Amino acid sequence: MTSTAPLPAAAAYGRLMDQANRHDPYPLFAELAAEPVQRLDAHTWLVARHTDIARLLRDPRLSARDDAPHGGPDAPLGSDGLPFAGPFLSLDPPHHDTLREQTMHQLVPRILGMRPHIEAAVGQLLDAAGGGPGRLDIVESVAYPLPVGVICELLGVPREEEPVFHSFATRLTRGLDPVESLSARQIADLEVTRRDWRAYLLPMIARRQADPGADLISGLLTEGDPAHRMNTLELGATLGLLLIAGHETTVNLVANGTLALLRNPDVLARLRADPGLAPAVVEEVLRFDPPVQMTGRHATAPIQVGGQTVEPGDRVLLLLAAGNRDPLRFPDPDRFWPERPDNAHLAFGGGVHYCVGAALARMEAQAALSAIATRLTAPRLVADPPPYRPTMLLRGPRELLVDHDGITGRAPASG
Repeated sequence: MTSTAPLPAAAAYGRLMDQANRHDPYPLFAELAAEPVQRLDAHTWLVARHTDIARLLRDPRLSARDDAPHGGPDAPLGSDGLPFAGPFLSLDPPHHDTLREQTMHQLVPRILGMRPHIEAAVGQLLDAAGGGPGRLDIVESVAYPLPVGVICELLGVPREEEPVFHSFATRLTRGLDPVESLSARQIADLEVTRRDWRAYLLPMIARRQADPGADLISGLLTEGDPAHRMNTLELGATLGLLLIAGHETTVNLVANGTLALLRNPDVLARLRADPGLAPAVVEEVLRFDPPVQMTGRHATAPIQVGGQTVEPGDRVLLLLAAGNRDPLRFPDPDRFWPERPDNAHLAFGGGVHYCVGAALARMEAQAALSAIATRLTAPRLVADPPPYRPTMLLRGPRELLVDHDGITGRAPASG
């Protein structure tokens, strides 16, 4: 392309990334989806249709690797002998598969038995808010402390260090937004955060190496053949990924779900009458207002998409939130409808990079939304829209104030 004039998609995408539109990006996603595949610039494509996104998420010609290894040209090597390139979310097979398999082998058994504990933890968080009429910040009181407590428990992090983990999660998450949306200062701050994260983790990893326990970090350190275990850099990056996947996404999922319920009182009433509706409610929240709004890849070979040719080296932005409201895939896509049949949303991605924290996020959100619906009497929003956090990729309210006439019941003690 020889023209330097702004491309049509650039204006809408610019508004999408503008924090002033964070409260309701969906008209902008619809505007971008008017053309299913279009250029953002000479080497960047936007893909907005469900069918195309679902296919491309599974296409091995799209690489998740960053353009450059973390740490610059002198970066140390990963266990595959290649320059260290961050968490396995940003790697391709076979290295991705090895690290992911190690992680899932340790993570899944620890998650499977956690539902009763998670339900009790949600109840105790609501108990702490008191029983009488009042005002509750769903983010501060439930959506944040629940997943950070669970992920710290999985990692064997003491409860008093949970605020440190929350701070790191917030700072690391900013780096997931497209680089063009970050200022030079934010990029520099992100590098400092990554160094701070490694400096915080190294002593913790050393302690588990010397005296392994039953926690996830110890499991990853003792996983399988010593010749194929994660090195310290890979372990630190994996723990950072688990912190974001196991915490930040769930904070947004619970907050977005509560907001959807309060804006749709008929659904709230149905959930209150039948807590068994919680899984369907969570799946519809994941489609209707997903915590992860988009993801990016790089082409390694020519790919035909919507009559266009994506060339090797081009970047492809997959607009998950647009695909989730594609009218060709979901009838009446702007309606919040938990009973929606065949709800094949894109919220957790797809293919080899399907979200490692999906099962845990579902479990936590089902417990939280069910408890909020059944225990809060006459809940109502204080501000609509609520204030939002700055990041676009992981989108959710900064606070969600809810007035209520009381909190019924008491939670059983967790065992």
